[in-house]
Amino acid sequence: MKFIRSSKCSLKFSTNKKRSELEYVLNEYSKVVNFFIEYFWNKEKLDKGSLLKPIVDLPQETTWLSARLRKVAARESIDMILASRERWKNKPDKMKKPTHKGDRIYCSSTIADLQESNSSFDCYIRLTSIGNKIKLELPIKKHKQFNKWESKGKRLNSYVITKNYIQFSFEMEVDKKKTEGKTIGIDTGIKCLATTSENQRIGDNIENIIESIKRCKQGSKRQNQLRLYLKHYINTCAKEVFKQNPRLQRIVVERLKNMNFKTKTNRKIGKGLRKSIGNWNYRYWLDRIQRECEENRVCFTSVNPMYTSQSCNQCGHTDRTNRSKQDTFKCVNCGHTDHADHNAAKNILDLGVSLVYRRGK
Repeated sequence: MKFIRSSKCSLKFSTNKKRSELEYVLNEYSKVVNFFIEYFWNKEKLDKGSLLKPIVDLPQETTWLSARLRKVAARESIDMILASRERWKNKPDKMKKPTHKGDRIYCSSTIADLQESNSSFDCYIRLTSIGNKIKLELPIKKHKQFNKWESKGKRLNSYVITKNYIQFSFEMEVDKKKTEGKTIGIDTGIKCLATTSENQRIGDNIENIIESIKRCKQGSKRQNQLRLYLKHYINTCAKEVFKQNPRLQRIVVERLKNMNFKTKTNRKIGKGLRKSIGNWNYRYWLDRIQRECEENRVCFTSVNPMYTSQSCNQCGHTDRTNRSKQDTFKCVNCGHTDHADHNAAKNILDLGVSLVYRRGK
């Protein structure tokens, strides 16, 4: 089984001259990408394999970029258009033309190459075939995460280059997923990040962190620091799930998405709760759990969260009044009582098990 991991290395060790040259290249690259977006936008069939010389040379008179980098720009424009079409496939009338903002370049070894260094830096990225006689050598210092992925997997010859960092990709290979072990369900909450079907509560401090973020001025340095701390806290909680459950075979979670969608226009929830959900970062949490599953050879299953917090795990009766309080679940049909999050986690587990059984996996 293979999966991809990435690691970012800062460009803070580059001189101001090199960073200004890189910004100059990024701005020019952005213009060419947007040129190709205009060219391809109304075409029904988009094929990156058909990017031959006549198409690649279209912006030749208006840009100094090399043919190689123009081809990279054309490929990225097609990717951006296809992503936009996929996102708005159910609402094509609302689809907007994407715009490249000059913040990054996706390139391969035809443009960038990582080379070892004999200086105080570990290595450097050499950018060639850019155009306008520009050649860049950007120094890199490896860090703990980079060394971890490099020692465990194979570094790919594809790079994401931005003004502030370079992102490297690594291909990992592990054994097939486990076929033995226990299965647990996880209820994701804003009061407690994770409550498992084993009645383990992980991440009780998540609400305090979210409230601290809400009190900060929007975009302030303190708020950004707290957002980074929240991610670090989520990473720690994800590892704690596997630490407390060493013999896992499968994890079942809720398929949470668009939780704030139209809540403002429809006035479904108040402003304070909307802000809490916006700072919750539940998508990062679910992604982090999935990544840990990949690394630990554990199966990952997501289920529809509808009524999992209102259904009784004992008799199956579903009623909004079953959860009259935030933390307490009491079934109005059979009288079963439990912690609300624990009851939901068991429902999530049952849904996941039945889904696996139906699919035969």
